[in-house]
Amino acid sequence: MTVTWEELGWERLAAGVGRCRLPGWDCTAGLVVGDGTALAVDAGSSLAEGARVREAAQRLAGRRVTHLALTHPHFDHVLGAPAFAGAEVYAAVGVDAVIAREREGLRLDAARNGLPVADADEAVDALVPPRHLVSGEWTLDLGGGRQALLANVGPGHTAHDLVVLVPGDPEVVFCGDLVEESGAPQAGPDAVPSRWPDALDRLLALGGADALYVPGHGAVVDAAFVRRQRDELAARFGVS
Repeated sequence: MTVTWEELGWERLAAGVGRCRLPGWDCTAGLVVGDGTALAVDAGSSLAEGARVREAAQRLAGRRVTHLALTHPHFDHVLGAPAFAGAEVYAAVGVDAVIAREREGLRLDAARNGLPVADADEAVDALVPPRHLVSGEWTLDLGGGRQALLANVGPGHTAHDLVVLVPGDPEVVFCGDLVEESGAPQAGPDAVPSRWPDALDRLLALGGADALYVPGHGAVVDAAFVRRQRDELAARFGVS
């Protein structure tokens, strides 16, 4: 049976493109439907949440999720990734090292932010480094004329920020936590504040003035919002 985006609690942004806002941390998960393919953007905070995202995405796409893009290596975006068995996983260069070497940090961060310890342990134990690492730009051909551009625009929110541009009318840019709408952008110990405004300049250059910008947390915004947030970050951190 065909279901609509709205019936599953997802927001349709363009033809074959949408996202949902996950409970708990209001984290975005995205979906881009191709011809015989489906690209998920971010995976949620646990194996159970990742499985729910995957199931909903597959119902909407009418096929299994074939590709998964991780915008950055924070627990609420990556710990659901092991639930996407068989998907080709993409992330910015360096995410492989974070997952391989900083597993205890991921576990502690998840538990510190309220994920049950057993869920954090289960997800971190199952998490493996992404197979495909993006150093510049990588165009995915999803079939049927559908493409998605993966762009390593960081550092900024972390040292390893990836955005996903989906051409179309309108163009859609999945920003990860380089952009946040439901609160002020979070700059943790792995942020690179001096480079964050530059990362947003690159993001805006990719999407342009008329794109929809999907933040890692919160409602979809426009280019003017991203520009204001860029200027606020520059002022906050004393950079131009």
